[in-house]
Amino acid sequence: MFNSVLMVCVGNICRSPMAEALLIDRLSGGKHANIKIASAGVGALVEHEADATAKELMTEKNIDVSAHRARQLSTELISEYDLILVMETGHINAVHNIAPSSKGKVHLLGKWSDFEISDPYMQPRREFEVVLELIERGVDEWVEKVFS
Repeated sequence: MFNSVLMVCVGNICRSPMAEALLIDRLSGGKHANIKIASAGVGALVEHEADATAKELMTEKNIDVSAHRARQLSTELISEYDLILVMETGHINAVHNIAPSSKGKVHLLGKWSDFEISDPYMQPRREFEVVLELIERGVDEWVEKVFS
């Protein structure tokens, strides 16, 4: 059983904050409501808010990410979490390079259907919509396989 989940992307302003918020939303009110869920970036835009398009899309789902502030992934942060979910295969290596001891607890968010989620940063809204659909699919698959 996982007591904590960390979502990871690059800048921690688009994908991982959306994934974090969706997982919190999916697990709230149930038997897993006490799971610690957060996000970070391997090249974070430290202290930046979530991207405006990401905020807009999440607001449309009645999920508020306005309080999010990006933070840098570190060995200390990695050690605090039981499960680390990343958006791309390259992120697995990045996490392992920061903390070699993390091997075995780092997985793709799209692991169950074998997909990666590309970075929508500086892209049109439609790209963010596609990314959010994939994030939702990944989160829902993890909830179904691991947290149900």
